[in-house]
Amino acid sequence: MTTLRAATTNQRWSICALLFFAATINYMDRQVIALLKPTLQSQLDWTEIGYSNIVLAFQLAYAAGLLAMGRLIDRLGTRKGFSLAVLLWSGAAMAHAAARSVLQFAVVRFALGLGESGNFPASIKTVAEWFPRRERALATGIFNSGANIGAILTPLVVPWITYRFGWQMAFIGIGALGLLWVVAWWALYRRPEDHRGVSPEELLHIRSDPPEEETRKIPLRDLVDHRETWAIALGRLFTDPIWYIYLFWAPDFLSRRFGLDLRAMALPLFLVYSGASVGSIGGGWISSTLLKHGWTLNNTPLVRGHSRSDCCWRAPGLVSQPVHAGV
Repeated sequence: MTTLRAATTNQRWSICALLFFAATINYMDRQVIALLKPTLQSQLDWTEIGYSNIVLAFQLAYAAGLLAMGRLIDRLGTRKGFSLAVLLWSGAAMAHAAARSVLQFAVVRFALGLGESGNFPASIKTVAEWFPRRERALATGIFNSGANIGAILTPLVVPWITYRFGWQMAFIGIGALGLLWVVAWWALYRRPEDHRGVSPEELLHIRSDPPEEETRKIPLRDLVDHRETWAIALGRLFTDPIWYIYLFWAPDFLSRRFGLDLRAMALPLFLVYSGASVGSIGGGWISSTLLKHGWTLNNTPLVRGHSRSDCCWRAPGLVSQPVHAGV
């Protein structure tokens, strides 16, 4: 009865929608430079090594930021921590418009990587706060698909802005979307217990899991003794290089190999990221369904759809583990 009545108030899915839009904006800001690479390379005399250094600056900041931002969000809470991360990456995204040299682009890309690294830790923490375990894989798949939607929308929007207003406005216009998101997040997000739109029945549904063990911090170095850590790390090791080739180099490949301009790239990139989006949502749905039918966490990841954005290769139960890493 509780579950049926909870369905009449679905505020948790509104929160999931906010996470979806955050992931969408995250990937739009991330991909603009890849689409504009042929344009910027001709206007600013970039070399291939120069562009690779710009990409490397983002990757280094993103890798380091995942550890630092995750802990910061734990301390500040999702409302403040997520807002801070989006403000940082949105400011960095718009600052690209003022950059002219490889070094300047590398600096703003580094800042972008730091800010964007907070998106997925904050989203996973929000899902754990707002969803019972049996719905977390689906909620994760839904918001994670926003990354692919962002990658689909960027080649549709950026050419129009660039041809009409110039490449600088492409960075400014896409970056400003994050500022609008922060306004919506700050106005609408609260913890379930403090949210006016959550009925008592829905709150019972959200808190319907059996009581968990008391949370405790463990040193980061101790995580290497867990098989789950190595499973996720190896999965990322094999999938990340392929995904980032698509993300940062596919537009340049289409331009050089097939002579496609900004407008003509939209269709092939749309097909690539549409498939990834279907895999993200479908994988989350399949995992949740199998868990409900008694499958174990060790079996469900094997049938997940391959949607390689930042958190798709993740056992759905890991978002609910009562352990927090401390550096």
